[in-house]
Amino acid sequence: MDCRVDRHRPALAPKQPGRLLAVLPLLFVSYLFVYPMVRIVWIGLNWETGRTVIDSLTSPTVTSAAWFTLWQAAASTALTLLIGIPTAWAVTKSAPRAARWFMSLSIIPFALPTVVVGVAFLQLLGPAGPFNIDLRRSMPAILIAHVFYNVPLVVRVVGTRWLQLSSDLEEAAGSLGAGRFRQFLSVTLPRLLPSLTAAGSLVFLLTFTAFGTVLILGGLRYRTLEVEIWRNATQTLDLKTASVLALLQLIGVAVLLSWNSRTGRKFGSIGDISYGQRSPSRWASLWLSVVSVGLIVPMLSLLVSSVRTPEGWGLQSFATLLSGDALGITGGAAVLTSLSYALAATLIAVFIGSIASWTIAGSGPAAKTFDTVLMLPLGTSAVTIGLGFLVALDWPIDLRGTQLLVPLAHALVAIPFVTQTMTPVLRSIDPSLREAATSLGASPREVFWTVDWPIVRKGLRVGAGFAFVISLGEFGATSFIARPATPTMPLLIYRALSRPGTASLAAAGSVLLLAVTATVLILLERDRR
Repeated sequence: MDCRVDRHRPALAPKQPGRLLAVLPLLFVSYLFVYPMVRIVWIGLNWETGRTVIDSLTSPTVTSAAWFTLWQAAASTALTLLIGIPTAWAVTKSAPRAARWFMSLSIIPFALPTVVVGVAFLQLLGPAGPFNIDLRRSMPAILIAHVFYNVPLVVRVVGTRWLQLSSDLEEAAGSLGAGRFRQFLSVTLPRLLPSLTAAGSLVFLLTFTAFGTVLILGGLRYRTLEVEIWRNATQTLDLKTASVLALLQLIGVAVLLSWNSRTGRKFGSIGDISYGQRSPSRWASLWLSVVSVGLIVPMLSLLVSSVRTPEGWGLQSFATLLSGDALGITGGAAVLTSLSYALAATLIAVFIGSIASWTIAGSGPAAKTFDTVLMLPLGTSAVTIGLGFLVALDWPIDLRGTQLLVPLAHALVAIPFVTQTMTPVLRSIDPSLREAATSLGASPREVFWTVDWPIVRKGLRVGAGFAFVISLGEFGATSFIARPATPTMPLLIYRALSRPGTASLAAAGSVLLLAVTATVLILLERDRR
C-alpha cells in the first residue's frame, strides 16, 4: 500500500456534524436569546399609547440612569487605559518570566465574580480597611473596581499587538535624534491605535453593562440602566418600565457592538501573548510590581476580613456560613446549589459549543453566521437576559418554575467562551494528518479519535473550565430567575451584605468563591501552556 499523501488532493476539513445536529446551537440561541429579546421589545413598545413609552424614557429617573451609565463607563474606560497602557508597555519590557507571572496573576481579577469584587472593595475602602477611609457607596469605589477588573483586558489586547511590533522604526527614529517619548508618539502610538481602540471599546461595553459592582458599591444611590432594570423588575414589579429600559439598553449595546466589530475585530484578540527576548527595563519591572500589588491587595483584604470577627481572629465566619442559618439558608446548601448549576451549565455549554465549533471551524457562510449569532449573548447584559427569561419562557413550556432555568441562562453566556476556545484549536489541526490517516484506511470516526481528539480535548477542557467559572459567579441573570429558597453563592453573599451584622459572612462566602475560581484558572493556565 502506498502510504504517501497526495498533496494535490483537497485538504480534509474537520468532520462536520449532521445537519439536524448542526442546527441545534441556532435553535438553542433562538429560543433562549432571540425570542426573549423580541418579547422585551414587544412589551416595551406595545403599550396603550406611544406617549406612555415616551414618558417613561424622558422621566427624570430614566434620563439620570442613562446619563450616569454613559459617563461612568467613559470615566472607567479612560482610567483603565491610563493604567493599562503603561502596564502593557511594562509587560513588553520586562523579563519573560516576570511577564508570564503577571499575566497568570491578572487573569484572576478579570474572571472573578462581580459580588466578590464588590465585597473586596467594600472591605478595602471601608473604615475597617488599611487606608482608614470610607468610600463605600461612592463613585470613586465604583471606578476603582472597574479599573481593577479591566486593566488585564487592556494589557492582553494592547500587549499582544505591542509585542508584534518591530523595533526597527523606533531605532531609526532614535538615530535621527528623537527621544523615547517622541519615538512613542510618532512611531509606536500610531501602530498601536487599532488595538487601543479595540481595548477601549471592549472596556466601555463591559462597564456600560456593569451590574454587580455598581449595585454593591453604589447601592441604589448610583443607578445605571442595569440597576434600574433590576429595581423595576424585582422591587417595584414594573415589568413594562423594565422592558422599556432594557430596550433602550439593547439599542446602546447594539451600537457598541457594531462599533467594536468595525474597529476591534482584527486587533481585538485577548489570546496568548508570545513573549519576546527584549532587554528588560528596571522601570518596567517596578511598574509591573506596583500593579501586581494593586491586584493582590483587594483579594488579600477580603481574606483578612473573612477571618476577623468581633471576638477576634478565627474561622467562625466560615463555620457560621456553612452550617448556621443566620441568612435563612446554610451556605453549604448554597455551595451545593452553585456547584450543581455550574456542572449542568458546563455540560450544556460544552455540548452546544462543541457542535457549533466544528461548524465555525469550517468554511462558508454558515461558519460566519454561527460565529456571529452565538456571540450575541456575550455582548448583552446579564440583567437583560434574566429579564427576557422572566417575561418570555412560559411558552411553549413554562420553564420559569423549573430548576433548569438557571443553568440554561449560565450556559447561554458561557457558550461563546467554549467556541472561542475550541475553534482556533480545530483550525490549527494539520489537514495532512487527517489525509494520512484516511490513506491508511481509517474511517471518519477513527480519524476523529486518533487525530482530532488528542488535540481538541485540551481546548475542550479550557472551554469547560471557563464555562464552570462563569456559571459559578454569575449574578445578574440569576438575580431574576433563581428561587429565593435555593440561592446560589453570589445571591447568598448579596443577601449577607443587605443585613446588618453579617458582613463577615459575605467576606467568608466571597473567599470561598475566590478560592474555587483561582484554583480553576490556575489549572487552566497550566493546561493552556
